[in-house]
Amino acid sequence: MPRMTMIEAIRDAMHVKMAADPNVVVFGEDVGYFGGVFRCTQGLQQKFGRERCFDTPINESGIVGAAIGMAAYGLRPCIEVQFADYVYPAYDQIVSEAARLRYRSNGDFTAPLTIRMPTGGGIFGGQTHSQSPEALFTHVSGLKVVVPSNPHDAKGLLIASIEDDDPVIFLEPKRLYNGPFDGHHDRPVTPWSKHPLGEVPEGHHTVPLGKAAVRRPGSAVTVLAYGTMVHVAEAAAEETGIDAEIIDLRTLLPLDLDAIVASVTKTGRCVVVHEATLTSGFGAELCALVQEHCFYALEVPVARVAGWDTPYPHAQEWDYFPGPKRVGEALLQAVES
Repeated sequence: MPRMTMIEAIRDAMHVKMAADPNVVVFGEDVGYFGGVFRCTQGLQQKFGRERCFDTPINESGIVGAAIGMAAYGLRPCIEVQFADYVYPAYDQIVSEAARLRYRSNGDFTAPLTIRMPTGGGIFGGQTHSQSPEALFTHVSGLKVVVPSNPHDAKGLLIASIEDDDPVIFLEPKRLYNGPFDGHHDRPVTPWSKHPLGEVPEGHHTVPLGKAAVRRPGSAVTVLAYGTMVHVAEAAAEETGIDAEIIDLRTLLPLDLDAIVASVTKTGRCVVVHEATLTSGFGAELCALVQEHCFYALEVPVARVAGWDTPYPHAQEWDYFPGPKRVGEALLQAVES
């Protein structure tokens, strides 16, 4: 089985679908000739031509609006918004058009499009290249929201997203593009070639939307995480010696509530971790669901570890980033209470 970076796995997913289905088209800012700012689309234009993979003007609302029209017409656009921070001009198109199309047409039309966006910090991108806006999309009925944490899942989830008949927001943690990141910025990067989840099946490979994965079995406390924070949680559990069970949600909508309930019922404790700001972050929804469905199993209150309620700082990036120290402190408090 070949080993890939997350960049290569995402590119391979698009290649597989473009080769199999002529209705799949890829476009966005600099994705054609240049191959994307992170090179996720490199070589696709040369392989499939300018009508299947092409550059667009710097206009996110136009990119998404065109994709919605194409999707309603019968195509399956897989488009790139260069950074998740840039999606806001297109938010009205996503919420008012893509997410509502199936409902407002009584099922006559669907919007089978995938919107890829690099998300999160850890690259010294500052406040306009580091945001994690997933909660803005999980609040919208009609959308699906995906956040992979490794190349194996990234390929499988992206193919499943492109094949889905509803609009999918596909958030790619950019700090994970070239290797797993455990939150220790002062250590050398471990490449995906040395990680078991860097192994990616060849050809058509899907990971079902709505199914979480247990990344680390345990019995003392459940950690709910996604994206980069899965690896941070693993580091925190290892460094504290706590027998934590780490659940990689993978898909935020639809959410694998059964996996969450099963784990928290077993451990009796829960820590929710995400990089986005704390207030109204997706972790608040997770806490509410755990409280609602696992109340009689809980031994202590559900804890949250997240980014601070401030724009993502450039100079103090690692004070903002929820690293292993902060996550470890939450784990210790949960098991010692």
